Amino acid sequence: MDLRSIRYFVQIADCGSITRAAGNLGVAQPALSRQLQSLEDELGMPLLVRLPRGVRLTAPGRQFLDHCRRALRELDRAKEELRSSAGSPKGQVILGVSPTLGPMLVPGVVERVRRQCPEVALKIVEHFSTLLFDGLLTGRIDVALLTNPSATRALRLAPLISEPIVVLAAPEPRDPRRFYTLAELSKTPVLVTEAIRSIVDDQIGRYGARLNVEFEVNAVEAIGQLLLRGVGRAVMPISTFHGEIAAGRVVAFPIADVNVQRTLMLAHPMERRLSAATDEVSQIVTVEMNALADEGVFSLPVAESGRAARVGEKA
Repeated sequence: MDLRSIRYFVQIADCGSITRAAGNLGVAQPALSRQLQSLEDELGMPLLVRLPRGVRLTAPGRQFLDHCRRALRELDRAKEELRSSAGSPKGQVILGVSPTLGPMLVPGVVERVRRQCPEVALKIVEHFSTLLFDGLLTGRIDVALLTNPSATRALRLAPLISEPIVVLAAPEPRDPRRFYTLAELSKTPVLVTEAIRSIVDDQIGRYGARLNVEFEVNAVEAIGQLLLRGVGRAVMPISTFHGEIAAGRVVAFPIADVNVQRTLMLAHPMERRLSAATDEVSQIVTVEMNALADEGVFSLPVAESGRAARVGEKA
């Protein structure tokens, strides 16, 4: 088995056709078919089912494809690391962030990358944590900020920040409320994303409570617009609408009798050695997150109501 056979197999799988793959590779179709047959003979099992129009991966073929992609990505990363080891970090880094973090985190990260490592080609993708998790495992993402990820041996997790999840609403001058009890929260219709709903229900479920979800909206900006219009209440991390809270356009109410929070962790795939460029970007993300924490972005407006603390820090 050689590298060329692996690349050929991946190209066939991507194209779904030996003919199209041969055209893309600039290889004669019979020669490509022989390479594929040789690979299947070596493995002792069929990787593809030949159809009248194209090919389809077998179950072993899908499994083998995952390994092939991983191997090719590692080779590419090795080349980048060798090229960058003699000087400043170089190469592409794919950073994953959630929609609740992107607007506040990305500008500072981009400025720092431009200043500290201009030869790094930074690509930023925005997804909810479940998709970021999958992207890390499949190699589509190099480093990501995950929200309350489950413990796994597949990822190297570094806790960065814990912050309160609160009830948000448009200001009501005559409302004397300062907080929500858990009993009040469970009776209040709320707007929430699917991801935050799962986190909150998991934490308050230990006390026999659940959120009363009026609308599940997986669009953070839309939730913000609904709040500004005075349409209902939302349950979200305090940082999500920090600017609106600071400007007095949105009010944040802590949940008084239970600690509901999210923990943000920096995640890398355990099986892959970090390139110099990925390591540099990871350090930049950590520095920027700490800078935002120092500015109070992850804190309730009133300090005694419970500020955000770096994980491991005494609150």
